[in-house]
Amino acid sequence: MLPTDLVPKNICILRLSALGDVTHTVPVVRAIQKSRPDTKITWVCGKLEHKLLSGLEGVRFIALDKKAGWRGYRDLGRKLRGERFDVLLHMQVSARANLAAAFIRADVRLGWDKARSRDLHQLFIGHRVPAAKQQHQVQGHLSFARALGLDAAEPIWNLPVTTESKGFAEKHLPGEQRALLISPCSSHPYRNWSVQRYAQVADYAIEQLAMRVALIGGPSQHERAIGTEIESAMANEAVNLIGKDTLQDLLALLQRADVLLSPDSGPAHVANALGTLVIGLHACTWSIRTGPYNSLHLCVDKFPEAAEKFRHKKSQDLRWGTRIEEPGVMDLIQTDEVIDRLLQAVKQEPPEHLKH
Repeated sequence: MLPTDLVPKNICILRLSALGDVTHTVPVVRAIQKSRPDTKITWVCGKLEHKLLSGLEGVRFIALDKKAGWRGYRDLGRKLRGERFDVLLHMQVSARANLAAAFIRADVRLGWDKARSRDLHQLFIGHRVPAAKQQHQVQGHLSFARALGLDAAEPIWNLPVTTESKGFAEKHLPGEQRALLISPCSSHPYRNWSVQRYAQVADYAIEQLAMRVALIGGPSQHERAIGTEIESAMANEAVNLIGKDTLQDLLALLQRADVLLSPDSGPAHVANALGTLVIGLHACTWSIRTGPYNSLHLCVDKFPEAAEKFRHKKSQDLRWGTRIEEPGVMDLIQTDEVIDRLLQAVKQEPPEHLKH
């Protein structure tokens, strides 16, 4: 139980990664800014994630270079030397985050409940958010704000997008033509859908819905190769932007798009935060926990089927947060199901063979 008279003047948020999870953290910042506008906010985040968040106003960021090893943590300690916060919101359960937390001095240290803790998280906190069953991650993060007595029933993001990046999006997605973005790759390979099925959906969007299709993703050799394979499998032409945009440009592209098609990955949550509809592809993870918060109705979710096929259990009997990352699990998602969601997103009547 937090002190009833707690009115923090300075708060430190510890959430290093990843892109989706730091996006979930933004509504906590907005709740603090709305209810406690005079409270100073410091956010310790990862170096890559800072590139996405850097335009967030009213926040002092301290970027931890996770690749620098011990030197990165030593630099964090140096930057925070002599500082003490009223509250630390320790919002990440990982050994790396715990090590960072050891350099942050705070009177109140708030972390996750016991069921969602791991890697000795409980040793680095003094208070816990309330336990909750089958809670979406967005609401889980907001529970930190509610624990501080703030008004945070539903998330508010208001992610800023730079004028320069809007120009990049306009250049590659010009005019009023509706746009479908496809972000085909997750950092977890077993979450990725097949190249052929992405290509089939892309061709349908172009031929039947007169949409422009663009491929987006990071600069890794693997992601570039997947993009090339999708292009080769298509009968039509897509705009291939994989590896060609910055994280700020990604914000603008996602904001400009009508729909994003993606497995459970960071871009799905960023697009959701920007108000763009997302068709989330879920079989390894359960969309009711990790799906794009405002587009859960558009997710194709085969996690219950995957639980029975690969774990021989009902999905509700698995530990909350279980991942079923097995070869072939994403093959449970059929092309027709994704096209059906695309038609829902653009509000067109599905063909007879897709009606349920």
